[in-house]
Amino acid sequence: MDAQLDLLDIQGNVIRAYGRFGYPVARYVFLNIRHASQARELLAAITRRVTTSVEWGKAAGQIKQPDWTVNVAFSYQGLKELELPRSSLIGFSPEFAAGMKQRKDILGDDGASAPEHWDPIWQGNRELREKDVHIFISLNARNQTLLEQGYAWLTALVKEFSDAAVILGGHVGEDGALLDYQDVQVLMENGQPTSKEHFGYTDGIGDPVFVGMPGDAMNKNGRGKQMPDGSWEPLAIGEFLLGHIDEAKEYPPAPEPILLARNGSYMVYRKLHENVASFDAYLDEHAKTYPGGKELLAAKFVGRWRDNGAPLTRAPDAASKAKFDADFSIANDAEKDALLSNFTYDADMSGAKCPFSAHIRRINPRASLEMTQGATPGSMCLNTGAFDTPGALANRRRIIRRGLPYGEAKDRSRNDGNHGIIIMMLNADIARQFEFVQQQWVNYGNDFKAGNDKDVILGNHSADERFPSKAVLQVDPEGDQAPYFLSKIPRLVETRGGDYFFVPSLTALRMIARGVVDPT
Repeated sequence: MDAQLDLLDIQGNVIRAYGRFGYPVARYVFLNIRHASQARELLAAITRRVTTSVEWGKAAGQIKQPDWTVNVAFSYQGLKELELPRSSLIGFSPEFAAGMKQRKDILGDDGASAPEHWDPIWQGNRELREKDVHIFISLNARNQTLLEQGYAWLTALVKEFSDAAVILGGHVGEDGALLDYQDVQVLMENGQPTSKEHFGYTDGIGDPVFVGMPGDAMNKNGRGKQMPDGSWEPLAIGEFLLGHIDEAKEYPPAPEPILLARNGSYMVYRKLHENVASFDAYLDEHAKTYPGGKELLAAKFVGRWRDNGAPLTRAPDAASKAKFDADFSIANDAEKDALLSNFTYDADMSGAKCPFSAHIRRINPRASLEMTQGATPGSMCLNTGAFDTPGALANRRRIIRRGLPYGEAKDRSRNDGNHGIIIMMLNADIARQFEFVQQQWVNYGNDFKAGNDKDVILGNHSADERFPSKAVLQVDPEGDQAPYFLSKIPRLVETRGGDYFFVPSLTALRMIARGVVDPT
């Protein structure tokens, strides 16, 4: 690639999914600022330990991989409390300034996902100044002992600057206990760490790749953007980092001065509870009548098989799945990556393999929105040349996903345990990227010619029996099978809190800590 990222200036959690780099446990801590100048001193002390995106190694001159990492982000209220100039504050996006709670209608956070049901820390946020979430600090570690070391370091610092800020409690843990932090960890399967969440799906396979990322040449296929000749290229840096050109050949809106914005990103933090009992019951109920059996039906919900993440576009039935498994079992890591990620929906425009309500198709439709109505009822066909590039619409909606599961599904016959996923999504424009995907693609199916059908897993399905959610599992329009209708879909995932944060560069962190942000 002809662009080189300043990895020493970009926070490590932007480039790395820590869970895949040997950090199976993490703790998220939130601070409320009590005194601005002392809070900046505390921030300066934390900044000296912040983990960058620089590559690690054991050779001379290389940085040793840390036992635990530290990363920092701020809410809009936090930046105000740190006394950023007003002319800088007004440059941040309106949705960031408003915060997640105020955007609940856009996000579909209604019913069981409404803010009144969120963890206490998030209910208090934006209600009282003393309960506002100002600073987010994440600690990721190689094991639990090292995580406790990191937390002891942080709490000692907060104690040293006792007038600067306090740690906000109110995270719901086991048996309803309220904790001062949110713990997360990878799930274990047969004693081995996995990338799975509580429904059993592998998470984070298709994260986007952008220009300058280490290793992008190896894994851009299927994760970057599809070009007119069918090849793949990494996405523009400006889709994820401020101060860089995006896919529209423009700089995304950002605050001034440029040193405050450049190499920073917006982070969407969401605590999502998973209703495992509802999921299992709904899957079992429909598996009795679905022709392909239980595991194929589960794969239809997401677009990937649960055991190894095989995409339905490559393995749409039992026979092709067996072939995929055989190829996968003898593939090296690069070949496995290609099998899992390097695909499009060009040969599945009608959704017969991967339904339009499948989670991965909703989150990243690749180039499949370049379609038009076919001659046969229910058929869609590729409309080549509809846009400048095959994925022109999707390329402007990509989101980097971070985070890990929390809790343990101890009793899968109950929904009310402490289990779910903390998901953190990075993008340069919250409204254009995260909020659009959440509103238009997760909770509405018009772009997929699917009416009001929602993402089966993530959709805010209605609890009102007068307006039950449904989804259609498409079949080959030229075949003799009938489509399968998923009726009365329950809400499988509920929001338990969150907010929007700004992840500054190391340069910006130092500027904020020194109080030298000057937009003039």
